[in-house]
Amino acid sequence: MNELLSTWLTQQGIDAQYLPVTTKLLGTFIILLIAALSYYLAKYQVLKIVKKVIIRTKNTWDDLLLEHKVFTNLVLLIPFIVILFLTPITLPPEEPLAYLLSVIARVAICFQVANSISAILNVVKSIYQQSAKQRYIPLNSAIQVIKLVVYLVATILALSYILDRSPIYLLSGLGALTAVLLLVFQDTIKGLVASIQISANRMVAPGDWVEIPQYGADGDVLEIGLNTVKIQNFDKTVTTVPTYALISGSFKNWRDMFSSGGRRIKRTITVDIASIEFYNQDQIDHLSKISLIHDYLKAKQQEISANNKVTNSVSNDELNTRQLTNIGTFRAYIEAYLKQHDKVHHQLTCMVRQLAATDTGLPLELYFFSNDQNWVNYEVIQADIFDHLFAMAPHFGIRIFQHPTGYDWHKNNQG
Repeated sequence: MNELLSTWLTQQGIDAQYLPVTTKLLGTFIILLIAALSYYLAKYQVLKIVKKVIIRTKNTWDDLLLEHKVFTNLVLLIPFIVILFLTPITLPPEEPLAYLLSVIARVAICFQVANSISAILNVVKSIYQQSAKQRYIPLNSAIQVIKLVVYLVATILALSYILDRSPIYLLSGLGALTAVLLLVFQDTIKGLVASIQISANRMVAPGDWVEIPQYGADGDVLEIGLNTVKIQNFDKTVTTVPTYALISGSFKNWRDMFSSGGRRIKRTITVDIASIEFYNQDQIDHLSKISLIHDYLKAKQQEISANNKVTNSVSNDELNTRQLTNIGTFRAYIEAYLKQHDKVHHQLTCMVRQLAATDTGLPLELYFFSNDQNWVNYEVIQADIFDHLFAMAPHFGIRIFQHPTGYDWHKNNQG
């Protein structure tokens, strides 16, 4: 080919003094022109046809090939393969320019093959994310490790072409750099080990709601990577947490809450102890009008009457007879109210209990689950329930404790 170009240039009247240089430049121009034309045809003609075929198919996995630019990366291989193929044909092998073009083409092919493999691995990851019901397999970390190995191999091959040395020669020198490599890739190694442990123990998966207070993370897991875990907080900010932090520290995972079908509500109503008292018959008759505790009051009165007969106690003797208290009746009302509420999960624990009295009063703790796990709806349900209970407390002769405010001092001064 080089001789044909020299002959043609001679026929065109090129001086013998400039013939070698002109032949090289023309040969290089032809190589680059054919490479450019091949790239143009592959990208704007062949690739366009491939896209139309893929769009018309019913499969979804082939759409991912377009989305992750697998074909685009493969098309970029064509011009470099053309250069590698035409260079020894068009230019003399001993020419430095031929060697330079060949090295550039080989290096470009190495990294472009690595890019293509990386794109294919992205397709595999997307298919897994779409089809997997449980994402405990550390596929993302494994893919990142494979990508790291692929690019490392590409770099070694590229250096071997540039230095004109065997890849084995370069690999033999890595033994002395082991300590340095371990230092450089220590986070990667710890992340890989952490990913395996997270997967084996099913600690967390993409989509889980987790809380990691030490990193200010509270939201949904977007991605578990080799070095970092991405968590989208509820204010739409994204927190990146080291992967190994999930096994070296503690965090809260709300996955089981969602699988249970309910969301826990655990809050207390602090009752002023000075407002706790016995009920008289008139008060009981008044409270009997409340349908939720009508049966409770009736059964309780029968129980108290039977007990008082056994002990020969006089019914109007407050010191020696059993009597209804407002705090016990209010607690029974709360239980009845929660059990009939349509937003309370009735298959999970639902109870009202007294906690130890404190300097602020007697805490009544409500422990139950809402059947709606949506955060906004959950807060509305919780607020509606406690709004009602705070409003009902005075009907039972119960005062809710709060520290004195300016309004209280003003009221007392006016009195």
